[in-house]
Amino acid sequence: MTEADAYREAGVDLEAQDRALAGIGGLVKSTFTEGVLSGLGTFGGLFALPTSVRDPVLVASADGVGTKLSVARMAGDFSTVGGDLVNHCVNDILVQGATPLFFLDYVGAGKLDGPAMTSLVGGVARACIANRCALLGGETAEMPGFYQPGDYELVGFIVGVVERGRILDGSAVRSGDALIGLASAGLHTNGFSLARRAFFDLAGLDLPSRLPGSERTVRDALLAPHLSYLSVLEPLLGDPRLHALAHITGGGLTDNLPRVLPPGLGAVIETDRWTVPEDFLAIQRLADVGAEEMYRVFNMGVGMVLVVARTGVEGLVRELEAAGGRAFVLGSVRAGEGVSYVRKMESA
Repeated sequence: MTEADAYREAGVDLEAQDRALAGIGGLVKSTFTEGVLSGLGTFGGLFALPTSVRDPVLVASADGVGTKLSVARMAGDFSTVGGDLVNHCVNDILVQGATPLFFLDYVGAGKLDGPAMTSLVGGVARACIANRCALLGGETAEMPGFYQPGDYELVGFIVGVVERGRILDGSAVRSGDALIGLASAGLHTNGFSLARRAFFDLAGLDLPSRLPGSERTVRDALLAPHLSYLSVLEPLLGDPRLHALAHITGGGLTDNLPRVLPPGLGAVIETDRWTVPEDFLAIQRLADVGAEEMYRVFNMGVGMVLVVARTGVEGLVRELEAAGGRAFVLGSVRAGEGVSYVRKMESA
């Protein structure tokens, strides 16, 4: 018995892995930018910092797409979750003023399947190209007995760069600053355990089912993309009007917005400034979830928050909309701690 035969009997087929990975090389190469110095197959990826950035500071982050992968598996469609992953990570470094340089991915499975792998990595590659970010390398792992058959794990690691003097760290935030929200496309990549329980376990719906009171299907709601806000916000990086950014992910507005506010300052959110999408309201009704928990689990239709100078805020909203974002004034910064939710008529 050869080593390959023994490994195959243990559940790992090296030849099948090679076949599964064969179609990925071209996808990876299609993302390469000017800074890439290494080819495929090296032990580590090489990337040259752009010489145009003075006093460069690297910003790194890592994340996954969580149980949204379970929905992708149910739908038999892994083509979008790779893009969700990249966009999530891009937003995470964008809030500190950084633009992406390169991305690394990890795909784990009980058994690597060629079409599924190509679909996953293809989504990553397309999003890297859209965000002008090189897919510099990655790792695939076949671990039978650890991952269940048909399951995939998808994790991403991003590195970006910002000039030291343009880092967004919240230090410019002042009481009276305005909050501008940029609309999300839906759940993005957070809250899926509760969403799946509401739709599948409690309501007995399936992916083709219509959401109660909506023309959208459950599939539409759960596989809506995680948006990247890079193209909308990049023109504002370094603009003195922009004091801070908050990516609204797990923890919602309640937990994420305070992360960029200095001690002694809190936020007042006027909840009638935007219309909460029906996806979230359906989850709230079906799972009987209170408003406080909803705003802590989900983004509630707000994917990114800008903390900006009060003067000229309406003009800034128009600039953001002209750049392709759906923007609205969300509230303001006030002395205090945490996030308070009020209706506009009550805050007057």
